[in-house]
Amino acid sequence: MRWSYSEVAAEFERCFGQRPTWIVRAPGRVNLIGEHTDYNEGFVLPLAIDRAIWIALRPRSDRTVAVYSVDFQQQKEFSLDGLRPCQDGWLEYLKGVAWVLQEEGFQLTGWEGILGGDVPQGAGLSSSAALELAAARSFAAVAGIPWDPVRMALLGQKAENRWIGVQCGIMDQLVSAAGQQGHALLIDCRSLQTEPVPLPAGTAVVVLDTGTRRGLVDSAYNERRRQCETAAQTLGVRALRDVDLKQLESAAHRLDPVTFRRARHVVTENARTLQAAEAMRRGDKDRLGQLMDASHQSLRDDYEVSSEALNRMVELARSHGACYGARMTGAGFGGCAVALIRAASAEEFVASVGPAYQKATGHQPALYVCQATQGAEARPG
Repeated sequence: MRWSYSEVAAEFERCFGQRPTWIVRAPGRVNLIGEHTDYNEGFVLPLAIDRAIWIALRPRSDRTVAVYSVDFQQQKEFSLDGLRPCQDGWLEYLKGVAWVLQEEGFQLTGWEGILGGDVPQGAGLSSSAALELAAARSFAAVAGIPWDPVRMALLGQKAENRWIGVQCGIMDQLVSAAGQQGHALLIDCRSLQTEPVPLPAGTAVVVLDTGTRRGLVDSAYNERRRQCETAAQTLGVRALRDVDLKQLESAAHRLDPVTFRRARHVVTENARTLQAAEAMRRGDKDRLGQLMDASHQSLRDDYEVSSEALNRMVELARSHGACYGARMTGAGFGGCAVALIRAASAEEFVASVGPAYQKATGHQPALYVCQATQGAEARPG
């Protein structure tokens, strides 16, 4: 189901018999290039997409948060007092955000509402960050907290790290909070400076969901992060952001072969991301596509976070005449790829690549032609 402001308002009215006080939307994201660079204080180039988490709500007079999930058909609630993690599924993201906001000294009030979304879960499109930012926007709306996208993104990341237990970087939350329509967002993950970069004219971004899933907490994600930290410590730098390829290669004898390959991916991916942003400023779609192709190869061979399904999806996308470049996106081990294609051929691309992938793998794919949208926002209901 695709959501809109009117549909979310109507769903709230069916549940509560009146219009909501606020309607909140926080988008998922797809990363054009710059994978596994964020927690190395490097550069990323994501865009907020037109698939989002939505919350329609009204304030309560007590300190209870009560939410009905349309997707899970579950009603759950919690008190803002005495918060404790208890592995309660989707509700933990709302509780984690409430906890971190109160840790920062914000005075929260209770609310009730409905929650729904059209960000595919576990596909690498950051449904978790979208949920965290939607929760933050909701608490801010009912409590009258001024909205600071960067600060709220940092708090969403803290909730993910400390409450959920996933050691993600800042990219997902920041682009969900601060995305701009029609643009990708070049993010310096050290300074948190952002620069909107226009998508090349005549192009479309297609998310290619392989129909395979991975679990971040139990995956090799945290292992890769530790390997990067080891490499940085061995090289005597704060983060791999501070190393170029020549420096890394001259120190290769100090790293074991696996750690060297992990570091090489991060160092070269940072360079590719800055080159991609420059190509976009020039409107050079061919160069952008070449850099996306090189990114996938590095993720597959040096970082080893791709999968057979992702590799096949990328190969099939690249083989289509409308495709400039394609790569896996997200943490890896399953989930989604992303392709930059000629916009005029989007319908034919989807009709061709999807069935070819299903025939080759037996997996049911889903392909989404995406628009770049604004970051999290709250509107009166």
